[in-house]
Formats: sequence, structure tokens, C-alpha cells
Amino acid sequence: MVVERKTQVLVVFYSMLGNTAALARAVAQGAEEAGAEVRLRQVEELISKEVIDRNPRMKEVKEELTEIPIATNDDLEWADGIAFGTPTRYGAMAAQMKEYIDKTGPLWAEGKLVDKVAGVFTSTSALHGGQESTLLSMITPILHFGMIPVGIPYSEAQCMFELAVGGGTPYGASSVSGPNSDIPPTQNDLTVARVLGSRIARVASKMISVEAERRAA
Repeated sequence: MVVERKTQVLVVFYSMLGNTAALARAVAQGAEEAGAEVRLRQVEELISKEVIDRNPRMKEVKEELTEIPIATNDDLEWADGIAFGTPTRYGAMAAQMKEYIDKTGPLWAEGKLVDKVAGVFTSTSALHGGQESTLLSMITPILHFGMIPVGIPYSEAQCMFELAVGGGTPYGASSVSGPNSDIPPTQNDLTVARVLGSRIARVASKMISVEAERRAA
């Protein structure tokens, strides 16, 4: 008999000024609405406390995020599905997320992440500020892990056809925060992020069922 259990989804992100964090919460909401058990985690900050304290807005955001635990390799191993999120840095993921991924060597060596489902999301200052290249920079290690990347089909998020300034790509969820990074994700951006979370949860659930049936055969 196949024993059913809740799908487990990890949403892990880095956010400096709160926009990627807002997307992360929407991704988590989408996964929860799809019936998954969700862990929301942030990666460690590399910017010194002295620098953060000199920037009132950054300090406020960091204080708001203190309730969210720091991600560990155990969180990755626990999850059936994982969403990675980071703002762009010159068209690639932020150093904070890269450092977190670079510490996963033991999991990679033991194949602990193979066949887990993964999706990605990002926030950029400009409309052409590297959204798709940043998302692809996160998909590269996902493939090295042997994970199964999922994007967002236009059939699942019709609002990606919206012509107003905003984010949302088939590679992952995204938003445009403006040159001062003070424009929060739009409702369309958050809808796409929820769709991403839901899709990660649903595809991961199917993978669990297939594996359970294989073991029971």
C-alpha cells in the first residue's frame, strides 16, 4: 500500500531591500495553497552589520526578516521541491545565494538532491536588467544537482502577457523594482510567483507518487 504524505517545499531566498522577499512569500503561499508543507528560509548575509546600520532602509528590511530562519543543507535534503530566489547582480545571482549553493558539495556528492523539483525567481531594478539571465544562472546548478527544473507555462499564468511594466517569465517568477529598488512586486508579479510555488508543489507531489509506486511494486 502506498502511504501518502504531504509534499515538502523549501522556499529559500536572499533579499537586500525586501522585493525578493515579497516574491518568496508569494511562492510559499502558492505552494501551501497546493497542499504542501512549506519552509521559508533566507540565506546568510555577507554585507557587514556596520554597512547595513548606515542604510536606514536596508536596516529596516533586515529587521523585518529576522523572524525567517537561515537556510541549511538539512532544509535542502528535507524538501521534495525547492524554489531559489535572489535579486540580480550584473545579470547573475547574488553572491549570498551563490555562497549558499557553493556549500552544498556534500549533498551533491551523495546525490541527495537528485530528482527533487526546483524553480527560481528574481527581482531586478530595470526591465532589461538581467531577469532571464539571473534565472538561468540559478538553473545551471540545479541541473548539476540532477534536479528537475520547472518554469511557468503561459497556459498557467496568462498575466505574463500583461504589457504593463512588471516581471514574470517562463524561466521563473520576477519583478521590476525600479532604479531605487522601491517599487514592490505588482499583483501580476505576485500571481506569477504563486503559480510558480503551486507548480513546484504539484510536480513534486507527482514525483513522490511515482517513486512510492516504484518502491511498492
